[in-house]
Amino acid sequence: MNRPTSRRTVLTAALAVAAGAGTAASAGSAAAAPSLAPPRRPSAAASLVDNHSWRSYTDWRSGSGAGTRAVAGRRPGLVIGTPQGRTDYTDPHTGKTAAWEYATWTSPRHRSSVPATEVIASWNADTPAGTWIQIELCGRYSDDTETPWYVMGRWAAGDGDIRRTSVDDQTDGRSSIWTDTFSVDDAASGLRLVSYRLRLSLYRTPGSRLTPTVWRLGAMASDIPDRFTVEPSTPGLARELPVPRYSQNVHAGQYPEYDNGGEAWCSPTSSQMIIEYWGRRPTAEDLAWVKPGLADPQVCHAARFTYDYQYEGCGNWPFNAAYAATYDGMSAVVTRLGSLTDVETLIRAGIPVITSQSFRKEELTGAGYGTSGHLMTVIGFTADGDVIANDPASPSDEAVRRIYQRHEWENIWLRTKRYDANGKVRSGTGGVCYIYWPADPAPSQRRALRSLGLL
Repeated sequence: MNRPTSRRTVLTAALAVAAGAGTAASAGSAAAAPSLAPPRRPSAAASLVDNHSWRSYTDWRSGSGAGTRAVAGRRPGLVIGTPQGRTDYTDPHTGKTAAWEYATWTSPRHRSSVPATEVIASWNADTPAGTWIQIELCGRYSDDTETPWYVMGRWAAGDGDIRRTSVDDQTDGRSSIWTDTFSVDDAASGLRLVSYRLRLSLYRTPGSRLTPTVWRLGAMASDIPDRFTVEPSTPGLARELPVPRYSQNVHAGQYPEYDNGGEAWCSPTSSQMIIEYWGRRPTAEDLAWVKPGLADPQVCHAARFTYDYQYEGCGNWPFNAAYAATYDGMSAVVTRLGSLTDVETLIRAGIPVITSQSFRKEELTGAGYGTSGHLMTVIGFTADGDVIANDPASPSDEAVRRIYQRHEWENIWLRTKRYDANGKVRSGTGGVCYIYWPADPAPSQRRALRSLGLL
């Protein structure tokens, strides 16, 4: 198995995408009618993934709090009650030191149904100006020893108080944190993470009554076997969702302080498409900072507010999900799915999926480029079962809609190993995706999400 550093290269937001990606498939046809076939059970590969979250009033009361308070209501959450204390934080990206009041909450121990080689946390929260949060993970290995507390992210919706950041150089010699992913260093040794706790630290300006509100905290644990190819799934749905189309390449050279500009913005561009599909978008006031006259300024906004100052990119998976959840009434997670059958389950319920993949030019017919890591949005399936994708690596918004061959798509998305253009073995994501949906989903959406362990 490749070192996890190679796995993290797929987060490089399409830096390897060729300039002026190839001509898109015809983008004119209307959405096909939904299939009337009953939903199928998720593929057996889904058993390689354990999703767990804390999000109800009972969940928040079940943890161990120090200065936090659970709040009930339509969307229960966790807030600062009486701060536990005060601490200084020196932002490594600005050099600024400031004092913060803080409170903490530690989850009960969750025993994963999958002894895991990787864990990715995600969260949904509101952090008004003057507040921010930190997310940590401590796990127990299969030999009954424990990891240290690893920082999985220091996050704020804005960037005026701290710079949101991952934390490098975290390891105990047996596992490591690679940007946003906990990874066992040597999976072949048989060592696995069998359980974990998550810890939230909530910060605010001293003496204020401000507080972050965390609505959802969870993680996806997985043990995906090394594979260059996967068994193809059988098509079972013809439907296309009306997802807005945005091109990252329209923004080439814009705001280079955020990962060198739009040519690297596949992740926030994909996120923005889905956010707007659900009827949310930034306000004119939110966009006032964007230079006048730029096309699709909301894509620039998404890039700025998903940017990880340590990773120096907009492709931090949980940061994208957290950004989506800053919009009113939205939930978001990072997970892995087992096949396109699982994606069909979501599309049938009206939920598009953002997938992460890497490939050589010849491995995805019609793409016209190769990439070490790229995010696209699956918006539906043709009558033949091929994938309809909004591919942000397109020359214009109109060219974003593409049709890709099902078996090619499924393979480049689900594999964990691949060969690059020089014949060297590199890593793949093993089915990583972002899923965004309304916090109060329709019954059909609730059933689909529950069937995949997300509710």
